Amino acid sequence: MQRGDVWMVALPFSGGREQSGERPAVVIQDTAYGQGSPLVLIVLLTSQLAALRFPASVRVEPTLSNGLNLPSVAMVFQTRALDRSRFLRRIGAVTDEALSSILSELDQLTGR
Repeated sequence: MQRGDVWMVALPFSGGREQSGERPAVVIQDTAYGQGSPLVLIVLLTSQLAALRFPASVRVEPTLSNGLNLPSVAMVFQTRALDRSRFLRRIGAVTDEALSSILSELDQLTGR
């Protein structure tokens, strides 16, 4: 797994406002640093554009290279660590520009 990859992941049901089910996610974990970890840091994607109303969200347009079928929102506010066994299949990778925007939002969210 590489930083910027888009994967379909299987999220367990957890209730509340947390995302669950099968959905795309962007890997944001540093590629070299995280290789030995059983968990991978991701940002979840949704095709519900209304999520753009929340801070720490980034619009990602579908392209042949990212594998998305619909305009999507990277929900940086839903960043989480996910066990590698929950990664189903790689569908593509976001552009450098999209990854930079996602990481910038993460920096702002964490006060960096």
